[in-house]
Amino acid sequence: MTPIDLRAGISIDADVAVAGGGAAGVAAAVTAARRGMRVVLVERYGFCGGGAVAGMSGTVCGLYAASDRPHAHPEQVVFGFADEFVRLLERRGGITPPVRYGKTFTRVHDPLVWREAADHLLSEAGVRVFLHATVTEALVDGDRVCGLVASTKQGKLAIRARITIDASGDADVLAMAGMPSLVGDDGRVQNPTMIFRLGGVDTARFLRAYGADTIMPQEVSALLRRHDGKGYALPRAKIWLFTTTRPGELLCNCTRVVGPDGRELNTLYAADFTEAETAGRRQVREYARFFRDHLAGCEASWVNDTGVQVGVRQTRQGRGVALLANADVVRGAKFADAIARSPWPIELHAGARPRVEWLLDDWYEVPYGCFVPARGEGLLFAGRCLSAEHEAVASARVTAQCFAYGHAVGHAAAMCIEAGCEPRALRGEELRARLNQDGAQLGAAGALTRTGVRGTGADRTAPDDAAHHPPAGDA
Repeated sequence: MTPIDLRAGISIDADVAVAGGGAAGVAAAVTAARRGMRVVLVERYGFCGGGAVAGMSGTVCGLYAASDRPHAHPEQVVFGFADEFVRLLERRGGITPPVRYGKTFTRVHDPLVWREAADHLLSEAGVRVFLHATVTEALVDGDRVCGLVASTKQGKLAIRARITIDASGDADVLAMAGMPSLVGDDGRVQNPTMIFRLGGVDTARFLRAYGADTIMPQEVSALLRRHDGKGYALPRAKIWLFTTTRPGELLCNCTRVVGPDGRELNTLYAADFTEAETAGRRQVREYARFFRDHLAGCEASWVNDTGVQVGVRQTRQGRGVALLANADVVRGAKFADAIARSPWPIELHAGARPRVEWLLDDWYEVPYGCFVPARGEGLLFAGRCLSAEHEAVASARVTAQCFAYGHAVGHAAAMCIEAGCEPRALRGEELRARLNQDGAQLGAAGALTRTGVRGTGADRTAPDDAAHHPPAGDA
């Protein structure tokens, strides 16, 4: 018999190549495929879900407006692909009704059902998916990205594509192509968190003791501060605990993973990523032990799972034609070329405690240019690596918005291929209109907010160079 060379590799031609199968990548791939594009998606894990599943963020945040009005009910303001995915999770019993999160609401999903819902949508749309495939190279011809290369057990997977979408979360393809990027606030990023699930909880007693708000009350924070360093290592006192779709379970967002010197770890660095994983697991055990010893309903609880990896909030971002500013989030800015909206607060995880700054009874919009590289062709990027200032990304990175970005970028890729143009030549207003036709409910371009603020996006232009660079040797 002639021996088979299992390392010979694979070569594929496609219309659209998508790097990353998180919320943005799944939405982009499904949307482009529904438009008749030949789409290939590569994902480094054996399942899709990104930070929502591998990082176990566990909630679909960003669907509902925030309000401090007494007895306010959930008011959904984000639709399109995000709404479609949530409805699919509902039909499969994989998501809770809205639960209180401070001044707004969120929904807690089952990570196994999330994976299966993504599998279903990708298969139904005809997307060709390669799991266990890690992007290692961008295919570049001059200043144009022509596809990507991924590493698989079968060798190199080379995908040549007319449009490439970087939904890696870390702007990996963009960086490999040498396009401009930025990293946090002068290189400082939000700290990662190891999220875990606690089983064996008497959730009825827990809710009676601490209330329905998933942000724990001051009495719990005071208890954590009082015991930190006195038999427990509890570096974060403002914590979030969510009941889930499963009986007797809490989803626990409470660890604060920093370096031995107190520095916020940046998972672009290999050593920092390793430290975040091991330190995160140690903290999980400390918080779980504390909950057993001190929180009502948790006396017989146990850790039944942690994230496949530490939850990463911020690393490298693309520098786009436009830049979402901190002020845009706070003032609820609207843009004529916007392709997504967000009511989510600035939720900054850095320093001793998370800082939350609310946008009440309103939302802001994100311009299309935040997903088009400042320099280079053939590439769009989506997800938490959008072009945004440090505090702005602390709001704009959450799951419902990542779905919305992917929805928009999937349509943008198809529109560019159909028109034979580059992404920077596509008008955001035209893309917004297409998204409205597909259920996004964004309203007329540049519509007034409830408070009468209007934006044009003209002052959000980003410079055509990289102010910050990834670590030396990072792809």
